[in-house]
Amino acid sequence: MSNDERVAAWMTSQPHTIGDEQTLASAHERMRHWGVRHLPVLRGGRLVGVVSSRDIALVESLPGVDVERVMVNEAMTEEPWTVTADAKLTDVARTMAERKLGAAIVIEPGAEQAVVGVFTTTDALRALAAR
Repeated sequence: MSNDERVAAWMTSQPHTIGDEQTLASAHERMRHWGVRHLPVLRGGRLVGVVSSRDIALVESLPGVDVERVMVNEAMTEEPWTVTADAKLTDVARTMAERKLGAAIVIEPGAEQAVVGVFTTTDALRALAAR
């Protein structure tokens, strides 16, 4: 892993997303189907959060809670950490470790800030293993 390697080389491009008013059951099903643990959450096409399999598991463990009735926006992490695809891999991995983050949402720079990828701890480990 070179010091100037970029997140773009290791991120999941064109990630699966979910709307903030979908149910947690729907998010859980998408994660299972696509084999992912993080879904960027969109409202009107704009990033508003991220929901993880851990978030869903926590809600599912609460007594009397029906994930068919709980909306993603009730369990998501608002204002997720974002980076651009040209961010240095070492900087992103260091920040994720320091802040104990499971994922960075990769956005396109500019006014739209469209979601273009997700970089996870698994991606960081793949990059490290490739050294």
